[in-house]
Amino acid sequence: MNLPLLIDSKLKVPNAMQPDHSILQRPSRREFLRRGGMGFGSLGLASLLADEWMCPAATGAEAIAQPMRLREPHFPARAKHVIHLFMNGGPSHVDTFDPKPELTKRHGQTMEGKDFRTERKTGSLMKSPYSFAKYGESGLEISELFSELGEVADELCVIRSMHTDVPNHEPSLSMMNCGTINLVRPSVGAWVTYGLGTENQNLPGFVALCPGLPIKRVQNWQSGFLPGTFQGVHLDTKQTEVDKLLDNIRNPWLGREGQRRQVDLLQQFNRRHAEQRAGDGELEARIHSYELAFQMQMEAPEALDINQEPEHIRQMYGDTVQARQILIARRLIERGVRYVQVYHGDGQPWDNHENIENGHRRLAKECSQPIAALLKDLKQRGLLDDTLVIWGGEFGRTPAVEIPMPGSNGSPSGRDHNHYGFTMWMAGGGVKGGHVHGATDEVGYQAVEGRMHVHDLHATILHLLGLDHERLTYRFSGRDFRLTDVHGNVNHDIIA
Repeated sequence: MNLPLLIDSKLKVPNAMQPDHSILQRPSRREFLRRGGMGFGSLGLASLLADEWMCPAATGAEAIAQPMRLREPHFPARAKHVIHLFMNGGPSHVDTFDPKPELTKRHGQTMEGKDFRTERKTGSLMKSPYSFAKYGESGLEISELFSELGEVADELCVIRSMHTDVPNHEPSLSMMNCGTINLVRPSVGAWVTYGLGTENQNLPGFVALCPGLPIKRVQNWQSGFLPGTFQGVHLDTKQTEVDKLLDNIRNPWLGREGQRRQVDLLQQFNRRHAEQRAGDGELEARIHSYELAFQMQMEAPEALDINQEPEHIRQMYGDTVQARQILIARRLIERGVRYVQVYHGDGQPWDNHENIENGHRRLAKECSQPIAALLKDLKQRGLLDDTLVIWGGEFGRTPAVEIPMPGSNGSPSGRDHNHYGFTMWMAGGGVKGGHVHGATDEVGYQAVEGRMHVHDLHATILHLLGLDHERLTYRFSGRDFRLTDVHGNVNHDIIA
């Protein structure tokens, strides 16, 4: 990777023969505490920082110095890795994994006594344009959209009773990814790598794959108030060449030995700088990023090169953007990456307010085959048992048709956002296969049985990884924060 020899402009190399002109710059809060009042302020800050790190086996300076080192969970884990297949935009549950015969019977009727607030105006009930069939020994019902998943139906744990707080993309994405609708908080992947570290120090612990960027962009995989080391690394999977997928991964002018000397010099200066600013998370993250960038040259190009896969494996996944990025996800967790998010596409592709029949059909065709291939591939490699695969969007869609906006030329053929009830599924990683949990009402408007909030989902994911969501905390601004805030219950009904 191209690494500049020039270091951060804020870095000052001490020299006994020169005055320290850094005092002329505006000091940071830590520098102010260190310099003011004979340094007593910094002593108080140090005492606060000492208990910032509350992960299972690492505290204080040890964790900051080795932020991604492998750590033991709170209790024996069922899963070691996570692949989150994020259908950003909100797929319709009544058209995918939650069949509603009553919705078909009442097509065109209005819902008596039902007046749920959605984002836009809706009209009468609209039946699903897709047929459902039963698959596997479990008889799991799956839409024709995802018929390829019928081959792995007995691996799926379908949660039909999900619900969240609001029917808008931005806050719902924030809730699904960070556990809150409107505050800057660490993402799930950041919490997981903070708590457990990662097995491979030559690759990031948390990777976000997306052809483009979803709405809210990098906020979806942010580290929040956690050190920046735990933020996800985004790869734009529209790129098919490794050198473009990960920019500047190779240095055309310096060999590995020369780069090692360059990075060592850079890190020497940065460490000297950091010694005067103990506990500065942003600085530690910058130092770690330089080292990780160098180490990634050893393994990242190989991990991202799907052409190294046998022909029959590539054919099993298919030759599409979704196929490539889902296969890359498998290659990453196989090499020790802890948490991989796979977004369907740029913006919010599953947001079919109009023509849901063609829209959902096209989107499902892009990903159904590679998702089924992923589950079969993980199983045949012995990886499914300790890899938790999650599928779903930020919310579902209404069983009632959306009324087109005034002035639009659209016809009433789509569905609006629905946060009252929607479907997600999991596979592997210790969950029950061929199992259905919970239910929405007779037409799919609202979760009514075995209701599971996003906070409960997060608590359960952490539990499967061996982490107690109430104990995985980080002290920030005088308070111990956690992913689930003051909410969340582990759903033991879906655990095998």
